[in-house]
Amino acid sequence: MRAVVQRVSHASVTVDGEVVGEVTEPGLMALVGVTHTDTAAEAARIAKKLWTLRILADEQSCSDVGAPVLVVSQFTLYGDARKGRRPTWQAAAPGPVAEPLVDEVVKELRELGATVATGVFGATMSVALTNEGPFTVIIEA
Repeated sequence: MRAVVQRVSHASVTVDGEVVGEVTEPGLMALVGVTHTDTAAEAARIAKKLWTLRILADEQSCSDVGAPVLVVSQFTLYGDARKGRRPTWQAAAPGPVAEPLVDEVVKELRELGATVATGVFGATMSVALTNEGPFTVIIEA
């Protein structure tokens, strides 16, 4: 499992003209990708890392200040464009495998105490954000 994490002051996801998930205060946006061998254990590790990652202002974490997290599924994190001009998606888990694991990340975050907003799995989403810093990191479990 892989996540691209951005420190944001605001982030939102829109589907068909409707905002479906939004963070309106400083927090994190996490694009989460799943590969074929991922399990609930990786989802729990990613969630814990997101909750405790010290990348907010003054080296604080979401757990320190109760900052929200926007989680957006992102199969393209496992795209491979090393050959040719068209990426392959072979390393990305199919929807029936990936969706429950992205849901597990959200569930684990909420159990840790996080306020979590989400996109819509499999939908064409418009993602808008204000990246603070800018600050972006990649985490893997």
